[in-house]
This record gives sequence, structure tokens and C-alpha cells, in this order.
Amino acid sequence: MYEHEGLNDILFLMLYGGATLLAVVTCLYLLFSRGNVMSSKVTPPVSLRRWAAAFMASVAASHVWWVVLGIYWLTDNRFLRDVIAITLDRLSLFPLMMIMLIRMLQDRKRPLWPIAVAMIPFVVIAVIRIINHDRGWEWLNDYTIFIATTFIIYYLYALRQYGRWLHDNYADLQHKEVWQSLVLLAVILFVYLGYTNNEGALATEYFAQINTLIIIGFALWRVETLQQLDDEATQQLQEEKETEKKLSIRDNIGALLEKRCEATQLYLKQDITLVELALTLGTNRTYLSGYFAQQGIAYNTYINNLRIEHFMRLYREKMGVKGNVDKQTATEKRPSVQELSEQSGFSSYSTFAINFKRFTGISVTTWIKQQDF
Repeated sequence: MYEHEGLNDILFLMLYGGATLLAVVTCLYLLFSRGNVMSSKVTPPVSLRRWAAAFMASVAASHVWWVVLGIYWLTDNRFLRDVIAITLDRLSLFPLMMIMLIRMLQDRKRPLWPIAVAMIPFVVIAVIRIINHDRGWEWLNDYTIFIATTFIIYYLYALRQYGRWLHDNYADLQHKEVWQSLVLLAVILFVYLGYTNNEGALATEYFAQINTLIIIGFALWRVETLQQLDDEATQQLQEEKETEKKLSIRDNIGALLEKRCEATQLYLKQDITLVELALTLGTNRTYLSGYFAQQGIAYNTYINNLRIEHFMRLYREKMGVKGNVDKQTATEKRPSVQELSEQSGFSSYSTFAINFKRFTGISVTTWIKQQDF
């Protein structure tokens, strides 16, 4: 096994110190800043910001104790130094990263105690290794991979639940989806496998620090671009209680949707939620969600299909398809697709394009070409 060659490389030490400083600054920003450097229109969940700040603090602390243990303490006992430092990493970085990822899922409050219980064997393994002076890494590495694999499987399942919840409650998913979190999981696992297989080599040390910078930047972006939904979940429960007396109309939801949503073009309102629509109909989200389930569609699909149909009508009207307009005139007055998508209720063109192809089976460009005459 290599000694830590980076301790003798000035560029590496600068990179190491830079990663530590960045983690500290990011931690302080997440704790004390009321603004949002990533997206001024997004208000991230407060609890998520705090857990992300704790994760950043653990990243900085990890850098500090590796230096303290390697240079100022236990310099002559590398075995004990590595056992203590690696155990501290497993008890801080590992659980905080998992908690941060779980807190990104806002459909329900998932328990965190299983993570704490899963950390106990790390302490047991460390004690056994110190008592037996065991230099083998098999137990530690195998258990770490087991925990990481178990968590990834669980997170994929939870992510699928969260995705369904979003589609059932929100028309606009921008700043709400979190599937990108899997990128963070993949990067962390990749760093771990690469680092433990060649720990101490200079190239690996550089690789680990560069990835630390990537993790910090990605985690900050992911936290700051995620809209808080918890308050609305609380509001949903209150609104359901207030509308209990109106549940007699649940058998007439289809007609009410035509009258109060489709005829009034309520679907054009950006970021309209299932709760807002339910209140407009005079029912609650439970019965409205059940109605969509009976129709075999999600709320998100219902709203966005109406928006696509609205876009198609707008485009044809502005192109003069209904009138006797020659091709040259129609081409000159061709409307902006992006502007029409915004007028149809979409907050971003990418979301519009995805939903258009899902609804029609063809791309926007192909459909527009078919309208030419």
C-alpha cells in the first residue's frame, strides 16, 4: 500500500486546502444565507439545506482529521491512524450523504433511524481491528459495499414512489424532480471504489480531491434548485378537512372538469397543483386523484395534454390554417413556438417538447412541418 504521496506535493496540498475551504464556505452559506445563488425563484426545503450543510461540514472535518492524524498525531502508527480516520469518515460522510438524499424526497417523512443502526457495525469492526491489530480491509470494504448497494436499491424504489406522487399532484415538474440525485450516488460510489483500491497513490489522491469538488458543487446545485413542497403537503390536509361537506359531488367530477377547468382554461395557469384544481371543483385531492386513476392517467398527464391541445389550436389560428392564406403569407407570420408554449401554460420549452412528443408521438418540428401547405 502506498504512503500518502500528496503530503509532499505542493499542488496537491493547495487542492486539498481548496476543497476544505470550499466545503466550509458552502456549509456556512447553506446555514446562514437567505438568498439562493443558483435560482432566485426557488425556495429550497429548510431541512434539506441544514442536512446538506451538515454534510459539507463533515467533508471539511474529514480533511482536517486526516491531516491532524497523519502529521501531528499517530505519525508512527499508520494502522491506528487509518482505522480511526476511516471509521470517522464512515460515521459522518456516509450517513449524512444518505440523509441528504432521502430529504430530497418530499412526498413523505421517511424514518432516519435505520441509517443510524446501520452505522453501528462500523464501530464494532473498528474495535475488533484495533484489538486484533488486523490490517485486512475485507470486513470494512464488504460491509460498506453492502450498505451502499442496499441504500441504492431502496433509493431507486423511493425515487419511483416520489415520481408517481409528483405526477399525481403537480402539472409542472420543473424544480421538483430529483432523479439527478442518482448522479451524486454514482460519483460517491465511484470515488470510494477507486480510492480504496489504490489509497495513498498520488494520482488517486488528486482524483479523490477533484471528485470532492464535483460532489460539493453538484450537491449545492441539487439542493438550491429543489422547490420546497412540504408546506403544500400540510395545506393539502387542511383543505381536505374543509371540503369534507362537499364530497357529494365526487360522482360528477368529469363534468366539473369540463366546466371549471377545460372551459375556463384553468390548465393554462403555470404550476397549478392537484389541490388547487380540487378546490376549484369543490372536492378534495383524494377523490380527484381517484378519478384520474380510474381514467388510467396521472394528473400531470391530464393537464399537459390540455396544454398541448391548446398549443396546437393557437398555432393553427396564428398560421391562418382556418382561412384562405397563401403559403408565403403563412410562412411570414409563423409564430414563435417557444412563445406559444409559454402561452399554453408550460414554464419551460424542454418540458413542452417532451410532453408534445409523448402526446402526439412525433416531435414539435415534425408536427409543424405537417401543418405547412
